Amino acid sequence: MAIAKVQPILPRQRLIQDTLGRPLRDLRLSVIDRCNFRCPYCMPRERFHDQYRFLKSSERLDFNELLRLTRLFVQLGVVKLRVTGGEPLLRAGLADLIGDLTSLPGIADVALTTNGVLLAQHAAELRAAGLQRVTVSLDSLDPAVFSQMAGGFGSVKDVLEGIAAAQRAGLSPIKLNAVVQRGINDHQVLDLVEHFRGSGIIVRFIEYMDVGNRNDWNRERVVPSQQLLELIHARWPVGALDPAYASEVARRYAFEDGGGEIGFISSVTQPFCGDCSRARLSSDGKFYTCLFAAEGTDLRAPLRGGASDEELLQMIRAVWERRADRYSELRDKLRARGVQHVEMNYVGG
Repeated sequence: MAIAKVQPILPRQRLIQDTLGRPLRDLRLSVIDRCNFRCPYCMPRERFHDQYRFLKSSERLDFNELLRLTRLFVQLGVVKLRVTGGEPLLRAGLADLIGDLTSLPGIADVALTTNGVLLAQHAAELRAAGLQRVTVSLDSLDPAVFSQMAGGFGSVKDVLEGIAAAQRAGLSPIKLNAVVQRGINDHQVLDLVEHFRGSGIIVRFIEYMDVGNRNDWNRERVVPSQQLLELIHARWPVGALDPAYASEVARRYAFEDGGGEIGFISSVTQPFCGDCSRARLSSDGKFYTCLFAAEGTDLRAPLRGGASDEELLQMIRAVWERRADRYSELRDKLRARGVQHVEMNYVGG
């Protein structure tokens, strides 16, 4: 699809803060709700089955609409973009959108999160379009465990080939995300670290979270990051690194022998709500202020209904300035009340 030429971005508006003083700095753009995996912790196969109704193409924002809304978020303070899904590489012509996103004045960083299976086919064109880096999901190097955690789709070989292609294309640094679940893949943490140590790839371990409403989350399957840190440190000593920026999600550690770094994203045991500056825009144009939000604000209807940029800006500003989300800090209380969440395939990780 051809994308209209981007007009010069308007001057930044007054930068906004929510009710807890958190600025709007990061935007997750979900470009598609479909995925070619069925990971049990995100899109379990028995619930996202062959007859599951995903969005029609007409229900998704087209690239011009995504670009227009992104420009408005930038005016309110956004400097970092993450392109997500579902699996974003299923969206045809994605490199065209990447090219325009990376050309937006005021944007300091554009990254893509992918399961990596299609990355070998697209890494070179994404880099040529201006993409700076990728984050790849890989929960295990063991084919049987990988298959279990991907719902029977894809292969370790395909993901590793995608990572290698991204390295050749110059997408750097590559971050690798592994969701750790007790009794499923926690015994393979050291294998992942050993495989990627010294490669320049940053492995990050994510605590198993209660995203969406369909993954049958059980706290007993959560492996605290502190346990993993102690396990890794006993094998390869590490030292803590200072955050690269104020709202950094991962706690980072460097190997003392120079073998690179690792990270931990610990939403369950060490919530980082207090520094969260992330907004999410779903592929059907809903604006969410938290990964665990129950509802979003529809921007597609006013966008397609003829709303001006100023009217859309006022909507976005009003939502953010009312924001008080801190789900991970209040998890037990909110779960006891039966609070529902948006599904992660709509808003990305």
